[in-house]
Amino acid sequence: MVVEGDAGMTDQGPFLIPAPVFDDERIPVLVGGSATAGRYMVGGAVVVIGPAGTVIIAKAGDAPGVSGVWNAEEVRLLGPAPGPVAERLMGSPRGGDEGPFPVHIAVGVGDEVLYLGTSQVSRASASDGVMTDCELRLESPLSRDLLDRVRPPLPAGDLPGLEWLRHVNGDRAAALNEFISGWYPAPTESETEEADPPTPRTASPLPDGLRQLYRLAERRPYVLGVQNRILPETRLQTDLRGEMRIFGDESQGGFFWSLLWTLDEPEVDPTVWFGEFDEEPIAEQEPLSGFLIQFSLFEASMGADHLALPRRLTAPQVELITQVLQPVPLRPFWPWVPTRFYVAPGLVMRVGSEDGEEFDAWAGATHRTALSPLADLPIDWLRFDG
Repeated sequence: MVVEGDAGMTDQGPFLIPAPVFDDERIPVLVGGSATAGRYMVGGAVVVIGPAGTVIIAKAGDAPGVSGVWNAEEVRLLGPAPGPVAERLMGSPRGGDEGPFPVHIAVGVGDEVLYLGTSQVSRASASDGVMTDCELRLESPLSRDLLDRVRPPLPAGDLPGLEWLRHVNGDRAAALNEFISGWYPAPTESETEEADPPTPRTASPLPDGLRQLYRLAERRPYVLGVQNRILPETRLQTDLRGEMRIFGDESQGGFFWSLLWTLDEPEVDPTVWFGEFDEEPIAEQEPLSGFLIQFSLFEASMGADHLALPRRLTAPQVELITQVLQPVPLRPFWPWVPTRFYVAPGLVMRVGSEDGEEFDAWAGATHRTALSPLADLPIDWLRFDG
């Protein structure tokens, strides 16, 4: 519950204070010095450093690339950061015998400041000696009401819809096109001008599904994958025996996907073969048209900014977590770990199991609001950005 505060309150938070009062009276108490000394801007947030502590004041909102509250437990400070800020947060300096300096978190909400409490640095990165980003974990996680206040939810109508789902077992080309077009924002005119020129097309025959994906990738190159990848058309290759045409692989080369190699016109919807380089290939359960939808769903969840990652699940927990989502009506993907997909507007969850008893799940979303169907489930989350 948010309570009204004043400069004489403790720093236990959360509490709300008029911005001028917080700036002139509260900050000197928290940092042990003047509110103007040691003041820096880092990714849109104000960082005030004093002899007894640090205060980070972010703005309420959810803009990409801007410092602020990321989820109920995490605050992200996005650099580059000035040297004193990097030294304070990455060097873990100590204040006398009192241990590490406290790092206080506050968020500007209109003409007021909402103080959230103290935090600990959980991770920080630097490049060429400059701090590029820092993750801080709040000592007390935020309630749903507080989170919605400092990171206002997106209207449900602004999330990518599920119209594509009705085509999955009909016009799969339409399903793929609608999913990709909805999930990935259309590039702006300037982004289109700055993009690399389209990859030249080869004269060799390719199935229509791959041709379609390559056309979509001309404006959205990331649809070719972030964890695994579909190889660019000019880099397609045959396997060592010259029998299969490799068109996709795992990012570190652990496995690959291929089609039967032929000089004739390709099948309309060929079988996709999964293999390791020293093993006999195994047929994916869906032909290319379904496989490309599954591949796109997998990569969309893996590359999403907003994640929900549970610990290993039991079968009853899988039933609980998936009943608030819609199943994608395709046979399991990936023979190593048979995987099914479940969706909601702006959300893709994959669930896989090797033995049918313990399950791994990973949900990715275009915005944290899309994770709201999962928010109240009794699941132990390793990470939840909703």
